[in-house]
Amino acid sequence: MKQTWRWFGPKDLVTTDDVAQAGAEGIVSALHHVPTGTVWSRDEIAKRQAEIARLSDGSPSGLDWAVVESLPVSEDIKKQQGDWRQHIANYKESLHNLAASGLEVICYNFMPVLDWTRTDLAWRLPSGATCMRFDLTDFAAFDLHILARDGARKDYDAALQEAAARRFAAMTDEAKEALAGNVVYGLPGAAERFSLEDVRAHLAEYAAMSEATLRGHLVDFLSEVAPVAQELGLRLCCHPDDPPFPLLGLPRIMSTEAQYRAVMEAVDLPANGITLCSGSLGARPDNDLPGMMERLGDRVHFLHLRNVKRETTEVRGSFHEAEHLGGDTDMVALVEAALREEARRKAAGRSDWSIPFRPDHGQDILDDLGRKAQPGYPSIGRLKGLAELRGIIAALSPRVVA
Repeated sequence: MKQTWRWFGPKDLVTTDDVAQAGAEGIVSALHHVPTGTVWSRDEIAKRQAEIARLSDGSPSGLDWAVVESLPVSEDIKKQQGDWRQHIANYKESLHNLAASGLEVICYNFMPVLDWTRTDLAWRLPSGATCMRFDLTDFAAFDLHILARDGARKDYDAALQEAAARRFAAMTDEAKEALAGNVVYGLPGAAERFSLEDVRAHLAEYAAMSEATLRGHLVDFLSEVAPVAQELGLRLCCHPDDPPFPLLGLPRIMSTEAQYRAVMEAVDLPANGITLCSGSLGARPDNDLPGMMERLGDRVHFLHLRNVKRETTEVRGSFHEAEHLGGDTDMVALVEAALREEARRKAAGRSDWSIPFRPDHGQDILDDLGRKAQPGYPSIGRLKGLAELRGIIAALSPRVVA
């Protein structure tokens, strides 16, 4: 399992020096400054590779650009409107440029409007550490009373509506502004930032879209780009919905094993694969992460290893980012399943037998609390997670190989 680390480029407050000292072997990055829907040029790709390859003093870092996360899919493609056909053509050209630059693994997602959703980006734990959290009551307060989405009330039962009204009434203006900002924060490092009006406009365009229609648009997209990736020797891997349940009246199509299987079967090419994110999928109690790795592992091209602690028992509920070994997912069993998949691939002679993973997210601890890096991406919190995962791998590898 190749140990990688997400890095948002030169503006990231966690530097390549930090990554090298953490012991990671490769970088997960993207050209966040390039507008979604446009072509990633070879010059821009080469520039990012050069930035990754050196430390702050100019000496070699020993790191390579191992995984692209993300080559974003535009809202026009998801909705099949506007410039969506040109955006698909541009996506194909970007794939050609990435392949020519030596990259092979391309992560993306197909979540409408927002790439991930949290209500608190720095929730304080009893230890004094902070983490990201999704509070369903806070989210309902945002949806019902700040965004004031048409038809929102039908998505919440009476008890939750009442709780959200009380929560909203107790908020200061500053708290309301912070909640709205947290919910629409989106992908860290992205070129775009959504305002409430932007969100309302996108929601209006998705209003009549069903889960089946959105899945059809994903299959149409993959039918165009996956054969190109296959020909170029690339591996596309779709990240799950985060959280893995419907929000804001939007459909979700990559939240369960059945949904992933349907898309893999619809475009049945090895290049059409999965980013198995144990944190996103683990927010649902009915997702069996070790089992998913066993059953879908042939198409898992990238692993995000993180953990969440569910605070409620329902499929749609509150949760917070836990320590990597401290949440509801059995991380030891998941890593063992991944190692077994690697052993199967190696025995079959697959060149992609080593599955890249990164310690996804982390709690802000120690000096992280003053650094204020990208929410969810602290230096020391992720180093702690990587060390814990590295220990599991070292303990299990001899047994799995044997």
